[in-house]
Amino acid sequence: PDFLWKGATTEGRVHLTFDDGPHPEWTPRILDMLGERGQKATFFCVGENVERHPAVFDRIRQEGHSWGNHTMRHESGWTASQFSYLRSYLQCEAITRSGLFRPPYGRMSRSQARAISERSLIVMWDVLTGDFDPRRSASDCLEASLRHLQMGSIAVLHDSEKAAPRTD
Repeated sequence: PDFLWKGATTEGRVHLTFDDGPHPEWTPRILDMLGERGQKATFFCVGENVERHPAVFDRIRQEGHSWGNHTMRHESGWTASQFSYLRSYLQCEAITRSGLFRPPYGRMSRSQARAISERSLIVMWDVLTGDFDPRRSASDCLEASLRHLQMGSIAVLHDSEKAAPRTD
């Protein structure tokens, strides 16, 4: 199936996406930063985190950001069974009702992708910031990302405690 690897290039923009939230501390900080700059992003949310932090998820939507499904429990499609992965997708979709999906770790089987693409647009990326890697500094992540950004790029960041030192 077709995956979306780059966004629209007509407006000369980069598309910021955040995976793994909503997080009760880091997602609001990111929302504040985006709001100060008048920017919008897409948040690919883990269903369990949406259930734990519904007010943060509501804030994402109320402030005009986009959101997507990132499975219920952040499973890798390469290690989860077909049934459990698709069930996780469906559970998260029932909560988020987004029509957008990003596979955790970017990993899913072809049959999983075919099944999910019947209901959702699968959004990948062309710039992986590496903000999840504790061995990297914030400036390393920024410099590497800037080298690869192009008009329409979809950049992956994370609204999680693990990525926080490289997001602030």
